[in-house]
Amino acid sequence: MSRRYDPERRQRIIDAAIRVVGRSGIAGLSHRTVAAEADVPLGSTTYHFASLDELLVAALRQANEGFATAVRESGALADPGCDVAGELARLTGEWLGGDRTGVELEYELYLAALRRPALRPVAAEWCGAVAEALASRIDPVTARALVALLDGICLHVLLTDAPYDADYTRVMLARLIP
Repeated sequence: MSRRYDPERRQRIIDAAIRVVGRSGIAGLSHRTVAAEADVPLGSTTYHFASLDELLVAALRQANEGFATAVRESGALADPGCDVAGELARLTGEWLGGDRTGVELEYELYLAALRRPALRPVAAEWCGAVAEALASRIDPVTARALVALLDGICLHVLLTDAPYDADYTRVMLARLIP
């Protein structure tokens, strides 16, 4: 299939990288596997992303949008009478209860920053985006603590296959909110 002018190609490559990581993990990611998944010439992947880290950064940025967007778009959090702990517990439950593959992918990319320094700023962006979404209701230090607690709870659920406990999450979050 010839695609001389293809303004969507870069995005298709990112989407393909996310599918490859979702299916085969980061170990299965290469320019070749992504090119095959995106149905583009190998040279297109290296044209748009000189290194795999550049491609992972783009994939992580895109994958990170899920939970932070849900928090940012929550109308309930804008309500001064909202139970912030309860709303965050509800949003976390919805996120974890949605597309499990997408959540696992998000965390796989997020945790890849442990070994790939190029990903660390993007992983930090996720934490910052959620904390910023809470800024109108919570002071910045408490917001970062809430994000760290939610991160730990989500990792626990993903790694142990334990069921998500919204009541526990709400109680623990409430302990941090002044």
